[in-house]
Amino acid sequence: MTGPPAREAFLSGKQGRGGGPFSRVEDVVLDAWLAFARAGARLDELADGMPSRDVLVLSIYRPDTDALRRALGELRRTRHSLRTALGAMGNPDPALADETVAAGLARGKFANLNTVADAADGGGAHWIVVVDDDVALPEGFLDRFLAVCEHLDLTMAQPAQTRASHAAWPVTRRRGGSMARETRFVEIGPVTCFRRDAWGELAPFPALRFGWGLDLHWAAIAAERGWRLGVIDALPVRHEHAAVAAAYSSDDAIEEARWFLADHAFVDSMRVSQTLRVHRLP
Repeated sequence: MTGPPAREAFLSGKQGRGGGPFSRVEDVVLDAWLAFARAGARLDELADGMPSRDVLVLSIYRPDTDALRRALGELRRTRHSLRTALGAMGNPDPALADETVAAGLARGKFANLNTVADAADGGGAHWIVVVDDDVALPEGFLDRFLAVCEHLDLTMAQPAQTRASHAAWPVTRRRGGSMARETRFVEIGPVTCFRRDAWGELAPFPALRFGWGLDLHWAAIAAERGWRLGVIDALPVRHEHAAVAAAYSSDDAIEEARWFLADHAFVDSMRVSQTLRVHRLP
Protein backbone atom coordinates (compact mmCIF):
# COMPACT_ATOMS: atom_id res chain seq x y z
CA MET A 1 0.00 0.00 0.00
CA THR A 2 1.35 3.41 -0.96
CA GLY A 3 -0.52 5.53 1.56
CA PRO A 4 -3.19 5.49 4.25
CA PRO A 5 -6.39 3.70 3.15
CA ALA A 6 -9.71 5.45 2.72
CA ARG A 7 -11.99 5.35 5.75
CA GLU A 8 -14.53 3.14 4.05
CA ALA A 9 -11.87 0.45 3.61
CA PHE A 10 -11.58 -0.17 7.35
CA LEU A 11 -14.69 1.24 9.05
CA SER A 12 -17.90 -0.71 9.52
CA GLY A 13 -20.13 2.20 8.58
CA LYS A 14 -21.91 1.88 11.94
CA GLN A 15 -21.63 4.19 14.95
CA GLY A 16 -20.98 1.53 17.55
CA ARG A 17 -24.22 2.14 19.40
CA GLY A 18 -27.11 -0.04 20.49
CA GLY A 19 -28.89 -2.18 17.95
CA GLY A 20 -32.11 -0.17 17.59
CA PRO A 21 -35.48 0.36 19.27
CA PHE A 22 -36.47 -3.33 19.16
CA SER A 23 -33.08 -4.74 20.13
CA ARG A 24 -34.06 -5.68 23.69
CA VAL A 25 -37.13 -7.51 22.42
CA GLU A 26 -34.90 -9.35 19.94
CA ASP A 27 -32.61 -10.36 22.82
CA VAL A 28 -35.56 -11.70 24.80
CA VAL A 29 -36.66 -13.80 21.82
CA LEU A 30 -33.14 -15.11 21.20
CA ASP A 31 -32.68 -15.91 24.90
CA ALA A 32 -35.94 -17.86 24.80
CA TRP A 33 -34.69 -19.83 21.80
CA LEU A 34 -31.48 -20.74 23.67
CA ALA A 35 -33.52 -21.90 26.66
CA PHE A 36 -35.88 -23.94 24.47
CA ALA A 37 -32.90 -25.55 22.70
CA ARG A 38 -31.30 -26.43 26.07
CA ALA A 39 -28.18 -24.65 24.86
CA GLY A 40 -26.63 -24.40 28.32
CA ALA A 41 -26.97 -28.13 29.05
CA ARG A 42 -25.70 -29.08 25.60
CA LEU A 43 -22.68 -26.82 25.92
CA ASP A 44 -22.02 -28.22 29.40
CA GLU A 45 -21.88 -31.71 27.89
CA LEU A 46 -19.33 -30.41 25.40
CA ALA A 47 -17.33 -28.80 28.21
CA ASP A 48 -17.35 -32.00 30.30
CA GLY A 49 -15.32 -33.74 27.60
CA MET A 50 -12.64 -31.06 27.47
CA PRO A 51 -9.33 -31.46 29.35
CA SER A 52 -8.43 -28.89 31.98
CA ARG A 53 -6.53 -25.96 30.49
CA ASP A 54 -4.33 -23.17 31.81
CA VAL A 55 -6.22 -19.92 31.18
CA LEU A 56 -4.95 -16.38 31.66
CA VAL A 57 -7.41 -13.50 31.90
CA LEU A 58 -6.10 -9.99 31.24
CA SER A 59 -7.94 -6.71 31.77
CA ILE A 60 -7.25 -3.00 32.10
CA TYR A 61 -9.66 -1.26 34.44
CA ARG A 62 -10.75 2.24 35.34
CA PRO A 63 -11.89 3.39 38.80
CA ASP A 64 -15.30 2.22 40.03
CA THR A 65 -15.35 -0.87 37.88
CA ASP A 66 -18.25 -2.87 39.30
CA ALA A 67 -18.83 -4.61 35.96
CA LEU A 68 -15.32 -6.09 35.96
CA ARG A 69 -15.72 -7.38 39.50
CA ARG A 70 -18.87 -9.20 38.44
CA ALA A 71 -17.26 -10.52 35.26
CA LEU A 72 -14.29 -11.87 37.19
CA GLY A 73 -16.64 -13.53 39.65
CA GLU A 74 -18.26 -15.36 36.74
CA LEU A 75 -14.91 -16.34 35.23
CA ARG A 76 -13.73 -17.81 38.54
CA ARG A 77 -16.55 -20.36 38.40
CA THR A 78 -14.48 -22.36 35.93
CA ARG A 79 -13.03 -25.84 36.37
CA HIS A 80 -9.95 -24.79 34.39
CA SER A 81 -6.75 -23.49 35.99
CA LEU A 82 -7.34 -19.74 35.97
CA ARG A 83 -4.91 -16.89 36.48
CA THR A 84 -5.93 -13.24 36.38
CA ALA A 85 -3.63 -10.29 35.73
CA LEU A 86 -5.07 -6.80 35.88
CA GLY A 87 -3.82 -3.31 35.19
CA ALA A 88 -5.30 -0.27 36.93
CA MET A 89 -5.52 3.10 35.20
CA GLY A 90 -5.50 4.71 38.63
CA ASN A 91 -4.91 3.27 42.06
CA PRO A 92 -5.64 -0.45 42.47
CA ASP A 93 -9.21 -1.29 43.39
CA PRO A 94 -9.06 -2.78 46.91
CA ALA A 95 -11.23 -5.72 45.82
CA LEU A 96 -8.87 -6.43 42.90
CA ALA A 97 -5.54 -5.52 44.48
CA ASP A 98 -4.26 -9.09 44.75
CA GLU A 99 -4.66 -9.58 41.00
CA THR A 100 -3.51 -6.10 39.93
CA VAL A 101 0.04 -6.38 38.59
CA ALA A 102 0.41 -2.78 37.36
CA ALA A 103 -1.16 0.51 38.43
CA GLY A 104 -1.21 4.11 37.27
CA LEU A 105 -1.33 3.01 33.64
CA ALA A 106 -1.75 5.99 31.34
CA ARG A 107 -1.04 4.73 27.83
CA GLY A 108 -3.38 3.17 25.28
CA LYS A 109 -5.21 -0.10 25.81
CA PHE A 110 -2.73 -2.27 23.95
CA ALA A 111 0.41 -0.71 25.38
CA ASN A 112 -1.16 -1.21 28.80
CA LEU A 113 -2.00 -4.83 27.96
CA ASN A 114 1.62 -5.40 26.97
CA THR A 115 2.70 -4.19 30.42
CA VAL A 116 0.25 -6.48 32.19
CA ALA A 117 0.99 -9.49 29.97
CA ASP A 118 4.74 -9.10 30.55
CA ALA A 119 4.17 -9.14 34.30
CA ALA A 120 1.93 -12.21 34.00
CA ASP A 121 4.03 -14.29 31.58
CA GLY A 122 1.08 -14.80 29.26
CA GLY A 123 2.89 -17.13 26.87
CA GLY A 124 2.54 -20.15 29.16
CA ALA A 125 -1.26 -20.37 29.07
CA HIS A 126 -3.26 -22.53 26.68
CA TRP A 127 -5.78 -19.71 26.26
CA ILE A 128 -5.50 -15.98 26.90
CA VAL A 129 -8.75 -14.07 27.36
CA VAL A 130 -8.73 -10.26 27.20
CA VAL A 131 -11.78 -8.71 28.87
CA ASP A 132 -12.89 -5.08 28.88
CA ASP A 133 -13.92 -3.61 32.23
CA ASP A 134 -17.52 -2.86 31.19
CA VAL A 135 -18.83 -6.16 29.86
CA ALA A 136 -21.39 -8.55 31.39
CA LEU A 137 -20.86 -12.28 30.88
CA PRO A 138 -23.54 -15.00 30.77
CA GLU A 139 -23.70 -17.80 33.32
CA GLY A 140 -21.21 -20.61 32.81
CA PHE A 141 -19.35 -18.53 30.28
CA LEU A 142 -15.73 -19.64 30.37
CA ASP A 143 -16.07 -23.43 30.36
CA ARG A 144 -18.72 -23.36 27.66
CA PHE A 145 -16.87 -20.79 25.57
CA LEU A 146 -13.55 -22.64 25.57
CA ALA A 147 -15.32 -25.92 24.83
CA VAL A 148 -16.82 -24.42 21.67
CA CYS A 149 -13.44 -22.97 20.69
CA GLU A 150 -11.72 -26.34 20.97
CA HIS A 151 -14.62 -28.26 19.42
CA LEU A 152 -14.36 -26.05 16.31
CA ASP A 153 -10.55 -25.78 16.40
CA LEU A 154 -10.69 -21.99 16.61
CA THR A 155 -7.44 -20.08 16.96
CA MET A 156 -9.11 -16.81 17.96
CA ALA A 157 -12.68 -16.19 19.02
CA GLN A 158 -15.07 -13.81 20.66
CA PRO A 159 -18.54 -14.12 22.13
CA ALA A 160 -21.24 -12.45 20.09
CA GLN A 161 -22.64 -9.23 21.51
CA THR A 162 -26.30 -8.91 22.40
CA ARG A 163 -28.56 -7.06 20.00
CA ALA A 164 -28.79 -4.17 22.49
CA SER A 165 -25.02 -3.89 22.93
CA HIS A 166 -22.94 -1.02 21.63
CA ALA A 167 -21.21 -2.84 18.77
CA ALA A 168 -19.53 -1.38 15.70
CA TRP A 169 -19.61 -4.50 13.52
CA PRO A 170 -22.94 -6.18 12.65
CA VAL A 171 -21.16 -9.50 12.07
CA THR A 172 -20.38 -9.69 15.79
CA ARG A 173 -23.99 -9.25 16.97
CA ARG A 174 -25.71 -12.44 18.07
CA ARG A 175 -27.73 -14.44 15.56
CA GLY A 176 -30.46 -16.96 16.20
CA GLY A 177 -30.21 -20.65 15.35
CA SER A 178 -26.43 -20.64 15.59
CA MET A 179 -23.98 -21.97 18.16
CA ALA A 180 -21.08 -20.23 16.45
CA ARG A 181 -20.06 -18.76 13.13
CA GLU A 182 -16.69 -18.96 11.47
CA THR A 183 -15.68 -15.49 10.33
CA ARG A 184 -12.72 -13.66 8.86
CA PHE A 185 -12.56 -11.36 11.85
CA VAL A 186 -12.48 -11.15 15.63
CA GLU A 187 -12.80 -7.75 17.31
CA ILE A 188 -10.37 -6.09 19.69
CA GLY A 189 -13.08 -6.16 22.36
CA PRO A 190 -15.05 -6.36 24.57
CA VAL A 191 -13.90 -10.00 24.94
CA THR A 192 -11.17 -11.49 22.75
CA CYS A 193 -9.77 -14.99 23.17
CA PHE A 194 -6.39 -16.11 21.80
CA ARG A 195 -5.10 -19.66 21.60
CA ARG A 196 -1.47 -19.95 22.68
CA ASP A 197 -0.11 -20.08 19.12
CA ALA A 198 -2.03 -16.96 18.09
CA TRP A 199 -0.86 -15.11 21.18
CA GLY A 200 2.72 -16.00 20.35
CA GLU A 201 2.29 -14.49 16.88
CA LEU A 202 0.34 -11.35 17.81
CA ALA A 203 1.79 -10.29 21.16
CA PRO A 204 3.29 -7.96 22.14
CA PHE A 205 0.77 -5.68 20.50
CA PRO A 206 1.59 -2.50 18.59
CA ALA A 207 1.55 0.39 21.06
CA LEU A 208 -1.66 1.91 19.69
CA ARG A 209 -3.71 4.23 21.84
CA PHE A 210 -7.11 3.32 20.42
CA GLY A 211 -6.47 0.13 18.45
CA TRP A 212 -8.95 0.67 15.64
CA GLY A 213 -7.85 -1.35 12.63
CA LEU A 214 -5.70 -3.73 14.66
CA ASP A 215 -8.31 -6.48 14.38
CA LEU A 216 -8.36 -6.04 10.59
CA HIS A 217 -4.61 -6.62 10.62
CA TRP A 218 -5.13 -9.70 12.79
CA ALA A 219 -7.58 -10.92 10.14
CA ALA A 220 -4.88 -10.66 7.47
CA ILE A 221 -2.43 -12.63 9.61
CA ALA A 222 -5.10 -15.24 10.33
CA ALA A 223 -5.81 -15.67 6.62
CA GLU A 224 -2.12 -16.04 5.86
CA ARG A 225 -1.61 -18.60 8.65
CA GLY A 226 -4.80 -20.53 7.92
CA TRP A 227 -6.26 -19.84 11.35
CA ARG A 228 -9.94 -20.38 12.06
CA LEU A 229 -11.72 -17.45 13.69
CA GLY A 230 -15.17 -17.49 15.21
CA VAL A 231 -18.00 -15.59 16.86
CA ILE A 232 -19.87 -17.63 19.50
CA ASP A 233 -23.59 -16.84 19.25
CA ALA A 234 -24.76 -19.20 22.00
CA LEU A 235 -22.88 -17.20 24.69
CA PRO A 236 -23.69 -13.53 24.00
CA VAL A 237 -22.18 -10.86 26.22
CA ARG A 238 -23.70 -7.50 27.10
CA HIS A 239 -21.69 -4.38 26.29
CA GLU A 240 -24.27 -1.70 27.02
CA HIS A 241 -22.50 0.68 29.39
CA ALA A 242 -21.13 3.16 26.85
CA ALA A 243 -21.12 3.52 23.09
CA VAL A 244 -17.93 2.88 21.13
CA ALA A 245 -15.66 5.97 21.28
CA ALA A 246 -17.81 7.54 24.02
CA ALA A 247 -14.69 8.35 26.07
CA TYR A 248 -12.41 9.56 23.28
CA SER A 249 -12.38 11.20 19.87
CA SER A 250 -13.43 8.88 17.05
CA ASP A 251 -11.60 11.18 14.63
CA ASP A 252 -8.34 10.58 16.51
CA ALA A 253 -8.98 6.82 16.50
CA ILE A 254 -9.68 6.84 12.76
CA GLU A 255 -6.56 8.82 11.98
CA GLU A 256 -4.42 6.47 14.06
CA ALA A 257 -5.96 3.50 12.21
CA ARG A 258 -5.30 5.04 8.78
CA TRP A 259 -1.60 5.45 9.48
CA PHE A 260 -1.27 2.05 11.14
CA LEU A 261 -2.94 0.26 8.23
CA ALA A 262 -0.83 2.15 5.70
CA ASP A 263 2.07 -0.05 6.81
CA HIS A 264 0.26 -3.24 7.82
CA ALA A 265 -1.68 -5.76 5.75
CA PHE A 266 -5.39 -5.87 6.55
CA VAL A 267 -8.66 -7.38 5.42
CA ASP A 268 -11.08 -4.69 4.27
CA SER A 269 -14.37 -3.97 6.01
CA MET A 270 -16.54 -5.61 3.35
CA ARG A 271 -14.74 -8.95 3.58
CA VAL A 272 -14.53 -9.05 7.38
CA SER A 273 -18.30 -8.64 7.52
CA GLN A 274 -18.79 -12.02 5.87
CA THR A 275 -19.78 -15.21 7.69
CA LEU A 276 -17.94 -18.23 6.31
CA ARG A 277 -19.79 -21.06 8.04
CA VAL A 278 -22.54 -21.52 10.63
CA HIS A 279 -22.29 -24.26 13.28
CA ARG A 280 -25.40 -25.52 15.10
CA LEU A 281 -25.56 -26.73 18.67
CA PRO A 282 -24.20 -30.28 19.12
